[in-house]
This record gives sequence, structure tokens and C-alpha cells, in this order.
Amino acid sequence: MLVESVPNVSEGRRLDVVERLANALTSVPGVFLLDRTSDPSHNRSVLTVAGEHDAVSEGLERLVAQAIEDIDMERHTGEHPRIGAVDVIPFVPLADTTMDHCVELARTFGARIAGRFDLPVYLYAEAAVRSDRVKLADVRRGQYEGLKAEIAHNGRQPDFGPARMHPRAGATAVGARPFLIAWNINLASDDVDLARRIARRVRESGGGLPRLQASGFRVEEPERGHPVRAQVSMNLLDFRTTPLWQAWEAVGELAAEDGVELAESELIGLAPLAAFLDVADRAGAPAEASVEDRLAAAASAIRLRDFTPHMALELRLSAARGAG
Repeated sequence: MLVESVPNVSEGRRLDVVERLANALTSVPGVFLLDRTSDPSHNRSVLTVAGEHDAVSEGLERLVAQAIEDIDMERHTGEHPRIGAVDVIPFVPLADTTMDHCVELARTFGARIAGRFDLPVYLYAEAAVRSDRVKLADVRRGQYEGLKAEIAHNGRQPDFGPARMHPRAGATAVGARPFLIAWNINLASDDVDLARRIARRVRESGGGLPRLQASGFRVEEPERGHPVRAQVSMNLLDFRTTPLWQAWEAVGELAAEDGVELAESELIGLAPLAAFLDVADRAGAPAEASVEDRLAAAASAIRLRDFTPHMALELRLSAARGAG
């Protein structure tokens, strides 16, 4: 069973810690680290790995152990919603692996880390056993501080583990889901209220685009000459329902109503090759062009910063397995 996992950890500022976390995750033979992204404003890192399910599960367990040692949620601050040191662990089917396999894997893994680390674990997405926990936002309601106060209350107890927060690591959400594209659009403005208004209008829950989640944030990037930028941060839950180009155009139209342009976008982790090729088609890139040229056209169309062709998951995995 070939799977991908994209654990999100609540550390994006101490890069030495992020390095130790990544090393723990990949210390298991057969676990391929495809991408690592750290955001100091969100104080969060996203690690993208793939491999056979047994190896990936063992690597993730080692990641949790290292995070408990290195991260103290009582001292954590950041823009991004979170409930724990290893905040989210999704299992995503690749190749011939089915969603049912990933659901079973997520539930087994969640029970295992809850027992080993005395850690409260919540099941979400396809692995959820309660309808009010399908959406990750519902699981993270109130964030770390709110869940700490409510975890023992009726309806907020975890699916596995104690009904109290781990003293350092908080809680963890474990799930199974289709491929999710985490993608941010930075406005050419520091108007965070505008970003939040756009997010409310563009996301599915606000009557916007289907299978799209969005929030507005303030991000600081002095190293790029922008002390403050307003950002629309999005999760595309199904890029075939709402493609990248449609989200880009929708955010652009809403920003233009206030006379604001889109500065750039950034991919958190990887995206399927097909998602990029959808953008290339929209941009009018010739179908007979090379994959690399079509990817470049797509990146230009959505002003994707720091682009490389290996942002496409299939290309990155092929290169990693070949190098291994």
C-alpha cells in the first residue's frame, strides 16, 4: 500500500527543531521526504512524505516522539489554528491504494500513538467516526487553548487517549482524505481585513467555491521587502471540483473590487501534476509542449513563487525513489 502523509507540526521558527523532526520521520528506510515547508508567521511546518504504509506509519510514530521532546504547546504562538505539537496527520492514498485502506490505517495509527504517548487523538475526514468531526475546523474549534478547557466536556472527548491534553504535545488529529492542495495567495496590500473578507466570500461555507476552505491572515516577510502582507490561505479539498486557476481568478476578482492586485501565490507542500496541467490549459499552453514547459506556463499564470517542476508530486516521488 503506497501512501502519502502530510504531517503539520507546530514549529516554523526554530529550523534546527524542524530538521530534527524531519530526520526522525525519514529515519525509517523507505520513507521519502518529498517536501518541507516552514512558515515563521504561522509558526508551522508541513512535511510531505510518501512510501509503503508500514514504513510511513513507523516514521510518523518517530516524528510524534521527537515532537514531544522538542515542542511545548504551552509556549507556542502562531497565526495558524492548531491543537497540538504534531497538529494533523492525514493519510492519502496513492497508486492502487484505496481510501478504505487509508481509513483503516488512520484509525489503527491513531489508537497506537494514543496508547504509546498518552496522547488524545481525534479522527477526522474519511476516518471520522462522528459526523461532527469530519471537518478539521470542527475538531480544532477553539484551538489549543479552547480544547484544553473543554476536552473533558461531553462531546469534546477524543476518539482515543485521555480526556486531557498532553502536558507538552496537546492533541493530534489523524485522518484519511483525498489529495489536498494547501495554497496561499498574497495580496499586494497589507489590508488583512480585506483578506478576511475575500476568504469569507470565496470559501464554500460562505457560499463561494465548492470544496474550498479559506482564511485571511497577516504575514510578515521582511526578507522579501514586505514587512506585512495580507494573505488568503486556502485548502483545495478537490482540485477537480475547484481547480487552482478558478480559485486564483475568484480571489483576483474580489480583490479588484477594492482596487488591489494579487502579488503572488505559494504552494505549501506539493500538488498533483494534473492540477498544474489544468492551469496550463486555462493559460493556453500548447498541449503538445513538454511537461516542463506546461508546468512553467502554469506557474507563471498563478505567479507561483520559488517554482520548480518537482512541485508536482509525481515528478518529486519519481526523483526521490530513483535517488534511493
